[in-house]
Amino acid sequence: MLISLDRVTFSYAGDPILEEVSFSLHEGERVGLIGGNGEGKTTILRLITGQLIPDSGNIFRKNGLRIEYFEQTGGLESEATVYGAMEEVFREDRELIDRLRMRENALSHADGAELARLSDEIERLNRRIAARDSYHYDVRIKTVLNGMGFERVYDQIVSTMSGGEKTRLKLCRLLLEAPDLLILDEATNHLDLKTIFWLEDYLLSYKGALLIVSHDRYFLDKLTARTLELERKRVTSFKGNYSKARVLKEEKYRHDLSEYEKQQEEIARLQDYVDRNIVRATTAKSALSRVNKLERMELLEKPMPPREPPRFSFTFRDRPYERVIDIPSFDLYAEDRLLLKDASFTLMRGEKCALTGDNGTGKTTLLRFILSGDARVQLGKFVRIAYYDQENRSLSGEDRTLDAFWGQYPLMPQTEARGLLARAGLDEEDVQKKVKELSGGQRAKLQLAVLEAKHGNVLLLDEATNHLDLPAREALEEALRAFEGTILFVSHDRRFVQSVANRIVHIEDGQLHSFSGSYDEFLAARTTKPAAPANWQQPARTGNPSHRSREARAEDARRKERVRTIERRLQELEQEEAALNEELIRVAADYLRVREISDRLNEVRSESDALYEEYETLI
Repeated sequence: MLISLDRVTFSYAGDPILEEVSFSLHEGERVGLIGGNGEGKTTILRLITGQLIPDSGNIFRKNGLRIEYFEQTGGLESEATVYGAMEEVFREDRELIDRLRMRENALSHADGAELARLSDEIERLNRRIAARDSYHYDVRIKTVLNGMGFERVYDQIVSTMSGGEKTRLKLCRLLLEAPDLLILDEATNHLDLKTIFWLEDYLLSYKGALLIVSHDRYFLDKLTARTLELERKRVTSFKGNYSKARVLKEEKYRHDLSEYEKQQEEIARLQDYVDRNIVRATTAKSALSRVNKLERMELLEKPMPPREPPRFSFTFRDRPYERVIDIPSFDLYAEDRLLLKDASFTLMRGEKCALTGDNGTGKTTLLRFILSGDARVQLGKFVRIAYYDQENRSLSGEDRTLDAFWGQYPLMPQTEARGLLARAGLDEEDVQKKVKELSGGQRAKLQLAVLEAKHGNVLLLDEATNHLDLPAREALEEALRAFEGTILFVSHDRRFVQSVANRIVHIEDGQLHSFSGSYDEFLAARTTKPAAPANWQQPARTGNPSHRSREARAEDARRKERVRTIERRLQELEQEEAALNEELIRVAADYLRVREISDRLNEVRSESDALYEEYETLI
């Protein structure tokens, strides 16, 4: 056993956070710690590391236990180079190697007793070096740095790097420290998918114990074999990873509720017998025996149902044209750095498209380019975009939460506004706080409520799952799967991408690679097609087209062609109507020309109305 918590209780300013918490961690064990935002997971981690002292209960640690803790905030601070900061971990290994070389050099000049002494010391040093694998510390450093994306910056000074890079370097250093217990608190936040895959593989072969807090369900499922859930100030242990724990939790709740209800029925039956027979001389004795049984009965506590997750619902009023977003040809820059060269991008109605790629390849920049109003970005008719900005720039930190929401929708009745915020998981206390006082998860829920109220038929989501706890992520997934509109989104949550996306656009080497299908299918295709061309595109998978008749496929093709023809004609009519309206203003004094223009406008509008009616039947 590495560490054990026995009936630990902890409070902040008199407010209980943990009550009677007990669990143990064992050597080499892989454990996930889950729970809603604000439940107290970080408090448990700080109690384990000794940063906090419990109000009551005990924490037992193995003698000499080495614990390293990767916290969500803060990075590595050092004036050394990237490589040098990692090399500091292996100071003892380098000293052993240097000492061995010195003794070997001295050996050539020694004889007699000195020769024997040096030989013994060299043997001892060799055994220690072999046990520590000291000769390979350079390989270990490069393996970790390269895997975490630092292969080109070994000589850069750590203090000159960005906050995100320092955070990743802190994780690199902890991995190289290789403690008995490595605690990871949201270690995958802001890592790109390639780095997350590498980290998973590295941790699979990690020899120490792992305690992992993460909202990445794939990460938890791949690495953990036991799950601790913190809910309502108590911790429950489940055998298995996150997915298994969810099943076991539901089974436990149903079992405990059934046992409680059986006991209540037994209590009611016994009490009814006592009430009817206690005063009758002939049955008083048997009634008293039932009273004794009731008094000896160990009463079961009614199990609390799982907390209600947030509820989201995304709706819209008008259906857009089939071609929602079209950018025929463009270059994409960020701070004078070319991200995409001669790219093209099209989003069709009903697609739920995930933008994937390494950090810095241009995913967020592409979303903002679409929103920029640039003339190269062609939006279909009736398109109404609703945008989720991961930086929450539309929210003022000084506003009260209710006002921040209501300020964007002032005509919405207050009861409706409060109801929408409540369904998103913001209670009365939350809506009275200033936005800057909200947690990251609460701000994310506020932003999603704002998004919901906009009724966009095209959703652009930039890391909408960041800061959301697992129940909120799953609620958002469910809402987006039910959404009948179009979605273009960026997310590093692989389960979220797999659950929502039916198309993947991957950014790599300055090109957009498009794939129609799920994320798992995309990964499988990349594995089997490593040399796929930049314009790689597979047919969209809608049902099973191989089972449709030739006539049905031909009819579908004719319908789609007619839709495109109508859209082109409607666009022409819109342009003509706009030109006629401008001319009407210029020639207002020319009665005859005004009448001609008015007649033509009526013809244009009549044709447009007829085409719109036909269009509605085709889509």
